[in-house]
Amino acid sequence: MAARASRNFIKELLYKNAKIGAIGGGVGGVGAVRHSSSIPNIRPKIPQLSKKGRIFTAAFLGIVISGGAYASTVDEATFCGWLFSATKLVNPFFAYLDAETAHRLAVAAAARGWVPREKRPDPSILGMEVWGRRFSNPIGLSAGFDKNAEAVEGLLGMGFGFVEIGSVTPAPQDGNPKPRIFRLREEGAIINRCGFNSEGIVAVAKRLGAQHGKRKLAETSSTAPVSNDEIPHGGKAGPGILGVNLGKNKTSEDAAADYVQGVHTLSQYADYLVINISSPNTPGLRKLQGRKQLKDLVKKVQAARDEMQWGEEGPPPLLVKIAPDLSKLDLEDIAAVALTLRLDGLIITNTTIARPDPASKNPVSEETGGLSGKPLFSLSTNVLKDMYLLTRGKIPLIGCGGISNGEDAYKKIRAGASLVQLYTAFAYEGPALIPQMKVELAECLERDGFKSIAEAIGADYR
Repeated sequence: MAARASRNFIKELLYKNAKIGAIGGGVGGVGAVRHSSSIPNIRPKIPQLSKKGRIFTAAFLGIVISGGAYASTVDEATFCGWLFSATKLVNPFFAYLDAETAHRLAVAAAARGWVPREKRPDPSILGMEVWGRRFSNPIGLSAGFDKNAEAVEGLLGMGFGFVEIGSVTPAPQDGNPKPRIFRLREEGAIINRCGFNSEGIVAVAKRLGAQHGKRKLAETSSTAPVSNDEIPHGGKAGPGILGVNLGKNKTSEDAAADYVQGVHTLSQYADYLVINISSPNTPGLRKLQGRKQLKDLVKKVQAARDEMQWGEEGPPPLLVKIAPDLSKLDLEDIAAVALTLRLDGLIITNTTIARPDPASKNPVSEETGGLSGKPLFSLSTNVLKDMYLLTRGKIPLIGCGGISNGEDAYKKIRAGASLVQLYTAFAYEGPALIPQMKVELAECLERDGFKSIAEAIGADYR
């Protein structure tokens, strides 16, 4: 069976790749290749593969073929672990590619299922409930990787507890001119100034609608009984929880109308929604974090969500994603608005316009844009701590910024995060990082005597 899967993979890679989907943001992807449908019997070209690209493809095929042979000799769990480990062999080849090309390749691979699928159960100590939703683990993929909901199923299948797509803008837009993604490899960081490149809410809604329908069909086809008192794992898109991150168009003069449009179109497919007002790459966006502006915006978006018809599960939780470059007064204002309007959560934080050491010493740091990765960890964790104290632990927080291992995730949780997100470390290290982080996080909890994630949340300040 594995050998047949390998043959099918090779066939598709070589002969059925006429239109390789677009991807933007961090690890891998592929630009669209066009050919005339009026010319019959012409095999589509593999997109402009250089010598390095051919080496990458040959190495990847070698892994798949050898994996097919290996699969027949081991059990499923062992083979699953081997597949995740084998992805480390591919990572060096991505380093030879332009950052955005590599990112598009990675999204294309996940969209086509050319990534390992986690078959092993998560450590039970990592399971938790937030917003009435059951997470098998608290480790998520942040917005920016799968901007257009192209690879939700593949990404959730890799073992993330949740995946956040977007940012999605109402109308399609190209974003800023290229190049717009820059690696600081030695520092484990990335600078991007993508500027909300998005296919728009119509294209994203079509994809999410198809995924939602597939999920519902699978549920109705299942013969396994589910207790009414049991909170099932997974959400509207599959085995994990799906977040939808909403943005505004660059030329829009009415930000609230953009976010409201996003809510009306996409909220039915989301397990939670995010208002992104903290990207440094859209002019004027961060001004929406001011007390009055934020209060007016959240009230309008909440009203738009609540006026829609919802079933027993109710409307999706609404979160706001904030920047790390805020003053104490700014944080106090945001906390006050969040508590007053009973916001469902905050994501802390987005990328930074600062250049913390050691990133400041890298010549690439002179590029404009938001910096993510290891140098952001301390800054974003300090903001997380402040916001946990300001909200008195009453609002679920998602810790994001600089996480590269299970210990980092654990520190975010102890600082007040209920859930955590990563991106840059995943971009550099690939799928093998996910199971590794889960094992490390479970070990941290057990080491300090915690029996669950919930017991550890905000432990440093309780």
